[in-house]
Amino acid sequence: MRHLVKGKKLRRNTAQRRALLRNLVTSFLEKERIRTTLAKAKATRPLAEKMITLAKKNTLHARRQALQFINKKPVVKKLFEELGPRFSERPGGYTRIVKIGPRAGDGAEMAILELIGSEFKKKEKKKDLKGKSKKKKA
Repeated sequence: MRHLVKGKKLRRNTAQRRALLRNLVTSFLEKERIRTTLAKAKATRPLAEKMITLAKKNTLHARRQALQFINKKPVVKKLFEELGPRFSERPGGYTRIVKIGPRAGDGAEMAILELIGSEFKKKEKKKDLKGKSKKKKA
């Protein structure tokens, strides 16, 4: 029986799994959206939400706890100065997992892990400049 055993092993030993999740959380908080496998996204989500909850407290102790887990100091700065205040009114559920189908190489189920409020915005196509470049000199 698996009483009180939470999380997936992700086919890695403890040190490799911890390093993987630390890197995923760091990249996720830095970019606000990552594309990864569904299993890794589900394992990353609770850790990322815990970091955002720490940022909402905005104490020295919370900052030091975040620095123990997150690899980059600029990401911790962003977490406490931008993301914490952004989600200050929200009681939880800061992330969203969107399934995007199987990966072409091995068929692994892929997903996008993103922060709520940072939805995908399509880039507008640039206008064709061919007509403007054909001006004749008089």
